[in-house]
Amino acid sequence: MEDGARALAEEIVVPIRVDSDIVAARQQGRALASRVGFSSGEATLIATAISELSRNIVLYAKRGEIVVAAVENGSRRGVVVVARDEGPGISDVRRATAGGYSTSGGLGLGLAGVRRLMDEFEIVTDVGIGTTVTAKKWKQ
Repeated sequence: MEDGARALAEEIVVPIRVDSDIVAARQQGRALASRVGFSSGEATLIATAISELSRNIVLYAKRGEIVVAAVENGSRRGVVVVARDEGPGISDVRRATAGGYSTSGGLGLGLAGVRRLMDEFEIVTDVGIGTTVTAKKWKQ
């Protein structure tokens, strides 16, 4: 992992194809966050970010995966969520993460919401190739 953070032993991979996979990824993420020591409220924020990222995979890419892992950086512990797909990519990342923008007719809160909920947020995307979103939440 970049920035000095390293994954701990536990890593959960949830394939995302249909709505029920969103629920499974959310549950796995919440459970891992609790095991890392996040409060119930913080675990819910992480689960919400996972829901948003998973929903984007189902809506836009049709299939992908969510990877959730416990991470540490020095004395800090946290959770990293990686959403990967081989979908159409995001043509305008700045617009897509600004909030209020949606190509599906939704509210456009997904990526902007994830960025607000998590402490670190990065998107790597190539139009026609796919997108990887990495988001970390650190235990305070």
